[in-house]
This record gives sequence, structure tokens and C-alpha cells, in this order.
Amino acid sequence: MEESNQFKIFAGSKGESLARGICDELGCQLGKIHLDRFSDGEFSTYFEESVRGQSVYLVQPTCPSSDNLMELLLMIDAAKRASAYKVVAVIPYFGWARQDRKDKPRVSIGAKLVANMLQTAGADRVITVDLHADQIQGFFDIPVDHIYGSNVLAPYVAGMNLKKLIVASPDVGGSKRASNFAKKLHVLTDREVPMVICYKNRPDFNKVSEIRVLGDIYGKDVVIFDDIADTAGTLCKAAEVMVAGGAKSVRAVVTHGVLSGNACEKIEDSPLEELVCTDSLPIDTAKCSKLHIVSLASSIAHTIRAIQNHTSVSETNIR
Repeated sequence: MEESNQFKIFAGSKGESLARGICDELGCQLGKIHLDRFSDGEFSTYFEESVRGQSVYLVQPTCPSSDNLMELLLMIDAAKRASAYKVVAVIPYFGWARQDRKDKPRVSIGAKLVANMLQTAGADRVITVDLHADQIQGFFDIPVDHIYGSNVLAPYVAGMNLKKLIVASPDVGGSKRASNFAKKLHVLTDREVPMVICYKNRPDFNKVSEIRVLGDIYGKDVVIFDDIADTAGTLCKAAEVMVAGGAKSVRAVVTHGVLSGNACEKIEDSPLEELVCTDSLPIDTAKCSKLHIVSLASSIAHTIRAIQNHTSVSETNIR
């Protein structure tokens, strides 16, 4: 039997805005799906149109709360039971990715658990963006297309035409990510982009007691590059240290703007001139005047087009 060349795109409650952008890029209509909620908090989902024999792409970040993950799992299950040809989970933000290993005794590996749940539900493939740890791809026994947020973020930064641009990693663990971002900026701007590293002491989750900058930032336009801005404590404290150290300007560029708690207030009160995020999660820009959103729609649409046409995803998805 020949493979289906037809596809439909549907969105969960947190992925609708991005999914509409993807559909605009692909020149197709967003599929109709309905979510029923019961008074006890339980919910169910169903497709309002046939998906039989179709490759179905389900756009939904698994951001807090866990209802969003459960919604995606139910959508996958519904698509399989409706005789979809293939079910592809498009997860722009992969939640629980920070739980990728046993870093102390008697803890769960949440990222592996989520990978198992997606496969058990019936996902045939996963498209995701900037996993917190690359090795999470190995937790799956199905294909994973890992898109890099730098593909849309680097051109935005290059377009700022900052005269003394320098990239900073907010911690030692993110140095490889920041280094790759600096190399991409080098290609786009046709000039060398140096990098510095922040050393931070973290006594507990979401708490930073001390940050030191390793490298020369005096008179430089610093761009802090990271994958996630959660409480924004690290970014704001790093910006304070850098301004105190003589940086001309400090901006933060992150793929996933989780921005939990009072993160937006911290950013507003910080020396950060701008926080640039992708739309991997829905963000209310009215909460923070310094926020700028860059869409992932074109990158995800390219990946979907490549999958449908059986062409290389990696040709434009260069780290």
C-alpha cells in the first residue's frame, strides 16, 4: 500500500496560536478539534472531522500544568483510534526535560517517563524544539526531529547590528549551546563574535546565590543565550553583574519563555534591555514591555514539509 501524502494539523489549547502560524506557512487550514471539560476537572477531546488515512500533526507544548501533557496524550489516542495513518506530536516546549538523569538518589527521570507515555499513547514521531538535554532524543524508540531555536533567534539578533556584540552563557552547562549560537552569529554578521561564561552557585531549585562572569565584558553589547527562562532569576542577576562590570548593554535571548511566578516583574525591574523568546509557549506580552516574540512557525513548517516530501530536515536546521 502506498504511503499517505495527505496531512492535517490540529492544535491543543496551548498550541493554537503557533499552529495557525504553521498552517499559514504551509497554506492549509487548521483542523477542528473539540475539548470537553467535566466539573470534576476531567476532560476529553475529539476530532470534528475525519482523519482516516491522514498524517496527523498535533501541536501542543507540554508546559505546566500537567493538563497540557494529558491533553496531548488524549489527542494522540483519539487520532490512532480514528484510523490516522501517522500521528506526529509537535511539542515546541518539551516539559519535564530538566529531569533527564538521576542527579541524586531516589528521584524519577521525568523526561524518560514522558517519552514512554507519548509512545504508549500511539505517537509515531515527535517534532520538538531545543530540548534541555540533547540525549533526551535517545529516550524515544521513534523518530525525533529536534529543531534549534537559534535558526530564528540568531537572524533577529544579527539584525540588531550591535557594534560590540558578545554572547554569554548563563552557566557552564550551557556553554556549548552559547558557543554554537556565537558561531551562527559569526556566519550571519561576517565578523568574530566572542563568548563569555557565567559561573553560578545554585543552592536549590530556582535559586541563585552568586554569579561571576568569566571573560571581558567591558564596553560590550552582551547577549545572554539560554534555552529556558523560568523564574528569570539567573538572567536578571547575570544582567546586574554584567552592567556592574561595565557592559554597554545586556539582552537575553531564550527559546522557551516559561516565565513562572513573578518573572515578568523581575525582568521589568532588571537592567535587561530586552528579552527575546520564541512562541514555543503562549506568552502574554502585555505583562512585560521588554518581551519580544520570534515565531517558530517557519522552522516547524519546513520540518513538516520535509517529512511529507521525504526530504532532509537537517539541511536548514543547522545548530
